[in-house]
Amino acid sequence: MKTALLALTVLGLGVTGAASASDRLSDVDYLRANRCKGLAVGLGSVDTASLDALLKAEGRSRPPLIYDHGQEEMARAKREAVRAESKTRLSAELSGACTAYLSPAKDVVAR
Repeated sequence: MKTALLALTVLGLGVTGAASASDRLSDVDYLRANRCKGLAVGLGSVDTASLDALLKAEGRSRPPLIYDHGQEEMARAKREAVRAESKTRLSAELSGACTAYLSPAKDVVAR
């Protein structure tokens, strides 16, 4: 009985999660986007207008814990970007993994 209840619960959450995934970023993607914003600001090499709009729109619906972690991640990435020894690696991250978040918001949500 417990197994069946657990299976139904997981299936129910999976369906809900899949439906909401198409409407907005996951919490992990939201945190990654905050990191990318911190890197972009810290390195000073990228226009962040689309990223700003994405984070503003996505931040409204986040629980306070996730929103706060996003702000911490952004601050951590800014501090990291200031250090000379990590600029090459962080520039590669910004031009690689972060490009998905730097594109217009509709493309990111559609991923």
